[in-house]
Amino acid sequence: MHKVTPNPPETLSVSPYDANDPKKLNDAAERALDHYLKPPSAQANRPTQAPSTIFTVLPDLDNETLLAHASETLAAVNVIASDLAFELEGPHRHVALAIQQMISLGHLLVERTLDNYDQPK
Repeated sequence: MHKVTPNPPETLSVSPYDANDPKKLNDAAERALDHYLKPPSAQANRPTQAPSTIFTVLPDLDNETLLAHASETLAAVNVIASDLAFELEGPHRHVALAIQQMISLGHLLVERTLDNYDQPK
């Protein structure tokens, strides 16, 4: 029987790499599987750089000053949460009001602590 088409010409490998090395293929497969399937380690979750020090609290501040600033911050956040709650409806409003109430509780606790500082002993 006569073949109509000739055999394709033999070509040299165009790959710049040598023949596939089974160890290299196995290592590459392991890295790919680890990347997609292996849970991240605790080391991977740590930040690579130190946290920013743009907001710091001076170490020599007294407790009364710290509490006074905490009280002012909580009062401001209380107003923000309250205003937000009255612009929302339904379950989102309830969540905002719950947050506002927790802020109010924290503010009351800080204010009570400040009152205890003012009382003479």
